[in-house]
Amino acid sequence: MKKIYISMAVALLSACAYAGGYRVALQGQKQLAMGHAGVAVINSAESVFFNPGGISFLEKKVTISAGVSPVISNIHLQNSQYGWVEKADNPVATPFNVYAAVKVNDWMSAGIAVYTPYGSGVEYPKDWEGSHLVNNIELQAIYIQPTLSFKINDKLSIGGGPILAIGSVNFNRNIDRAITDADGNRSNVSIEDSGVTAWGYSVGLAFRATDDLTLGFSYKSEMKMKAKDGKAEFRNLPSTYPLNTDNTTFNATLPLPAELAVGAAYTINEKWMVAFDYNRVYWNAYEALDVTFSNGQESHNPRNYKNSSVYRFGLQYIASERFTIRGGYYYDESPVQAGYFAPETPRNDSNNFTGGLSFNVSERFAIDAAFLYIHFDEIDATYDHYQENGKNVPFGGTYKNNAFVPSLGVSYAF
Repeated sequence: MKKIYISMAVALLSACAYAGGYRVALQGQKQLAMGHAGVAVINSAESVFFNPGGISFLEKKVTISAGVSPVISNIHLQNSQYGWVEKADNPVATPFNVYAAVKVNDWMSAGIAVYTPYGSGVEYPKDWEGSHLVNNIELQAIYIQPTLSFKINDKLSIGGGPILAIGSVNFNRNIDRAITDADGNRSNVSIEDSGVTAWGYSVGLAFRATDDLTLGFSYKSEMKMKAKDGKAEFRNLPSTYPLNTDNTTFNATLPLPAELAVGAAYTINEKWMVAFDYNRVYWNAYEALDVTFSNGQESHNPRNYKNSSVYRFGLQYIASERFTIRGGYYYDESPVQAGYFAPETPRNDSNNFTGGLSFNVSERFAIDAAFLYIHFDEIDATYDHYQENGKNVPFGGTYKNNAFVPSLGVSYAF
């Protein structure tokens, strides 16, 4: 019985660590419109995120970009065997990004990035069929990334800097599939933490092989989020509840995966440019999650994620002095393996379609618009590692998910 109660924190912590179902690439409007291909595309302060080595090649002395990208997502789950259908009510998340780059001198530039790579939420109907795994979750995370870039010569530039991640999370789930209080209300738990921090680093390299071809490389390190003294609140417990829950807290160390990106951008002529990025995300760092509670109990929860790849393609067309049009596509592999498909992170392989444009209001100021449509492959999947009375109880069905992201930003340079 104790193991059932203890394991309730696991879904929260996995989402806090990775937000695997909600890790959407939204770190810049220009690059988002091009399939989020940007490691070799050096056209704005967005390069502070995509490739810190590239900002030394920016033409202007000061470059600033900012934007917001509301995420409108849908999760549809049905189980034909038991005849039920559920649809998650997902709150609209609003990830944002702010970048700035400054030329210190001819060979050195500095930059700063503030962005939200893990901001989203999922809310299922009260006491739905999978409420023993998740009822709702809200996740927010802000990354702060200062950067220095050094131009070695006219063809090669390198850069990098530290990354500070600051996160908060709120999660609720029912204790199991049947436990209620004396009035028949389902027993549930809410777990929350804020101010969770982690440090990492980012490095990058930009190489101008020719006047028309730029090659890029960037790497973001693995980070470990350490949740300490997070709050756990139990509600509607039966009088026979066997474990002390007064002022219960938890500790856990949560790995965030490293990511490698390589890419190329080729200028076909004065109007056309194409770009390609390859991303490798080292999700295998997420083998399991160990949770220690202040009442002396522990929980071990397997996730067994695998490394995954993302393939990005982008196209840019300068239509006039006022308008630049962009389009793109990327294919994103899921890190979730068979038997580990949980409803708080219902992410399968996805096809992603993007587009957008920039409107140059003046030589210095531009408005950047983009959109992203995400179509996750339909999948019949289960999570097989929820334990009840000492036995694994699988849960799953057919998932049909998609998301639409309009994005709007501004850029300024002088």
